[in-house]
Amino acid sequence: MHEYDVALKRILTRPGSALLTALTGSSSLEWLNVEAPLVRNLRVDLLGKSADGELIHIELQSRNEKDFPLRMGEYSFGVALRHGSIPRQVALYVGADPLRMSNEVAGSDWIYRFRLVDIRDVDGENLMASDNPGDNVIAILTKFGNEPDAVRRVLRRIADGPHEDRNEAVAELSILAGLRNLGGEIEREARKMPIQEDIRDHDYFGPLIRQGQVKLLLSQMERRFGDIPVQIRKRLDGLTPDQIDAVALRLLDARRIEDLFVQ
Repeated sequence: MHEYDVALKRILTRPGSALLTALTGSSSLEWLNVEAPLVRNLRVDLLGKSADGELIHIELQSRNEKDFPLRMGEYSFGVALRHGSIPRQVALYVGADPLRMSNEVAGSDWIYRFRLVDIRDVDGENLMASDNPGDNVIAILTKFGNEPDAVRRVLRRIADGPHEDRNEAVAELSILAGLRNLGGEIEREARKMPIQEDIRDHDYFGPLIRQGQVKLLLSQMERRFGDIPVQIRKRLDGLTPDQIDAVALRLLDARRIEDLFVQ
């Protein structure tokens, strides 16, 4: 879960997170060193302190684990040993499978319990209304993500947001899309959006957009000139997105296939 873990932590710790408020009731926390002093050197995902001094532990989980409640118990007492008080705990489940884990462990005369939240039960429309681009991105994991126009709406929110936030939001969306197998849909919708110029060099979207450009250009060239020689195909593979656009423009007036590459 490492890449998902990193993206989710960024979203939750970004100032003004509506998701953080939904999970903890606090709009901001003072984030603390999260290493617990245990023999197994366990590390909790996020540990913060509210304005009134309450410790709050947030754990992120992408799959069902039978022993997860026991691990949460270890975290609870490990944090208490280090920081002097038992934290309020919230586990956020973001997995693709239905949530099947318990949120408690009980003995003959004791019970340990923590809050367990399925991301699907978080109000996606509330996240979409947030001015925080991370909230908009994570809305794709809620039930809102099942709506036909969900991907388009998230990308539109990114496009309409601050220019300096776009790359990070796109990066987070491309990572979290893997939890719902939405990569292909996001790629298709991204090609239609005005943020395309901002993401052509993105590690995830850049190659996909360029691949789509080449595929479309080849189909247009074949319709105009017939079969495309191997050497021409190889030449197209070496072009940048801007050069591909230039070739596509020349296709409107070119009499020979060689005219497409005239500088």
